[in-house]
Amino acid sequence: MTTSVAHRFDRAKLRRLWSRLHASDAEPLPDTDRLTEAWCHFHSGQFEKAVALGLALGAQGHNVANKAACIHASYLEPSEKQRHAVFLDVARRAADDCGKDPHNASAHFWHGYALGRYSEGISVTKALAMGIGSKTKQALETSIALRPDRADAYVALAMFHADIIDKVGALIAHMTYGVRRDTGMALFSKALSLSPQSPYVLVACAQGRQMLESTGDDGGTQALYQHALRMQPADAHEALLLALAREQASV
Repeated sequence: MTTSVAHRFDRAKLRRLWSRLHASDAEPLPDTDRLTEAWCHFHSGQFEKAVALGLALGAQGHNVANKAACIHASYLEPSEKQRHAVFLDVARRAADDCGKDPHNASAHFWHGYALGRYSEGISVTKALAMGIGSKTKQALETSIALRPDRADAYVALAMFHADIIDKVGALIAHMTYGVRRDTGMALFSKALSLSPQSPYVLVACAQGRQMLESTGDDGGTQALYQHALRMQPADAHEALLLALAREQASV
């Protein structure tokens, strides 16, 4: 994507907006010049550069590389096959990081998140049959146990519940996979309580609640969309996210 002037980041801007931009993932402020550069690339919308530099930094750069890879695949990659490959690559890299450091909450998150996105791409029911569902759930639950202040982990786990219920129905989802509608809604609520001003959390919770609502929208889903859309995007990722939300809110 082309980076707009409004979304070009340097070190000073990154530091100024860091808390706002990372309210949902509790990512620590980078402490090296190269890692700062990688995050500047990410927030500027130069996702491929962020991936390349993050990977070049080794384990300390995996969070920015994983996030940039997943955002690029989700919003900008036209090839379905390549999207699947990216999510699997992130999942494998994160799983390796988990093996080296079982207490790495971010590695567990990216393992679960990437597996979840891969599952959506190949179909949730197929992924469940392959045993991916249990790995996704376990990874996200572990991330939450290690970092209970991480809102995006609650969102990802709630979306896991929502996706399964949406595809196989509430009864089978509960009996076969231990998934419940009220658990999903509670997880979305927890994410909103942790990060109520995050456009990502607002939009993702609106999407997920829409999937879980059994009797139609009580106004809550659209309220979340409208709250997000009243915000100005602070970086390139939020610009992509809010553009998508604008489309969905008008449907």
